[in-house]
Amino acid sequence: MDAVPARARVYVAGVVVAALLCLRPLPATDAPWWAVLLLAGLYAGSELVARSRSVGTCYPVLLAGAFLLPPSAAALVALPGALLSPVPRRPFALRRVWRAAQLTLAVWAAAWVHWRLGGRDAVVEPDFPYALVPAGAAVLAFCLVLTLLDGGILTLADHVPASRAWRGLFTRTLGPVAVHGLAGLMMAVLWRSPYGPVAALLVLLPMCVAWWAFAQYHRERAAHQATIRALVQAVDIKDGYTRGHSERVGRATMMIARELGMDEERVETLRFAGILHDVGKLGVPTRLLRKEGALTPEERRVIELHPEYGHEMVRGIRFLGEARAAVLHHHERLDGSGYPYGLVGDRIPESARVVAVADAFDAMTSTRCYRRARPVAAAVEELQRCAGRQFDPRMVGALVRALGRHGWHPSVTADGTPTLPTAAAIPGRPRGETTPDSVGRRAV
Repeated sequence: MDAVPARARVYVAGVVVAALLCLRPLPATDAPWWAVLLLAGLYAGSELVARSRSVGTCYPVLLAGAFLLPPSAAALVALPGALLSPVPRRPFALRRVWRAAQLTLAVWAAAWVHWRLGGRDAVVEPDFPYALVPAGAAVLAFCLVLTLLDGGILTLADHVPASRAWRGLFTRTLGPVAVHGLAGLMMAVLWRSPYGPVAALLVLLPMCVAWWAFAQYHRERAAHQATIRALVQAVDIKDGYTRGHSERVGRATMMIARELGMDEERVETLRFAGILHDVGKLGVPTRLLRKEGALTPEERRVIELHPEYGHEMVRGIRFLGEARAAVLHHHERLDGSGYPYGLVGDRIPESARVVAVADAFDAMTSTRCYRRARPVAAAVEELQRCAGRQFDPRMVGALVRALGRHGWHPSVTADGTPTLPTAAAIPGRPRGETTPDSVGRRAV
């Protein structure tokens, strides 16, 4: 949304109009306005704290409003916090207006569903477990509205294809919002109890502890990412011929891992493995990495030490987990002819077998200064031909299925305008060139 297209601005304007229509019955609404103001102020303060700690949005207060107030009054609770909370990028005003309109519609839908199912009486009584039914329906409505609106803005503002814009949005939203919905229901029940609003505020205490823990995790994760970026940038500076290669291998590794059904935590670990697989090149003399001619046997042996160099560099970084084994063994081959240890078959760690396929695929499909990229179909055919001898067939099959599902976009693989090789470059050893007999043996 940095440079917002006109159609996206029209879409935002339409959502704003719909949000204003949801607020239109306000003068005739029989609502305790002190409760509206208290919840709106509480949400605004919670939102400012949550955003400053990078822990998302304080949905419990919004959903408590949906469980306590008529739809139009509940929708009003979201406005101050959404309009005042910080946004990460320009255009700031448009992003704030969009966020306010989106949350207004979502809270209105949740409150409307809750009231239509008799949720107000179930909260006042309170009537458990029936109170969970309208509350659960309200959470589903809240998530559905957020999903529909988010997918629309992704399509119109960020040019995400419509076939992918809504994929997975609802399921990723539902889990966290369901937890916040339970907290919001507890707030609403305590609010209506003899203990009053002060007791309801106590529900936020465990949420604050959870926010603090998540903020600590977020900071640690940011430190991890900074460590990896620094290592990758150092490799790219040293060997400009493969600039961007590490990030693309990380992306291909994620595609394979997800296709194999691995959990997201392991997918992230394997992404680190793909990004850092060539970090050992920092220990290889630059003159060898940039040598134009063919390598001598002695020079090749020096370059083939880069997996061991890389493993030494990262073995003390605990959060990398099994990614460290992938850095060490990504040049092993199933038939035992790889390096550094000549491991055979299943003795090669699974993470290394994933990275080997991703590495070879990107080497074949990347444009380098000495040759054009191979078409994806040709690279896939080569991987399939070498499966069972050089690559794990299961990993190759997973990559093929993932490519069929998601594609592999030139913007990811291109390193600039392709340049045809010169006559002097053709006889030499093309760095990173993948051939039927050199996939997995190539040093760079």
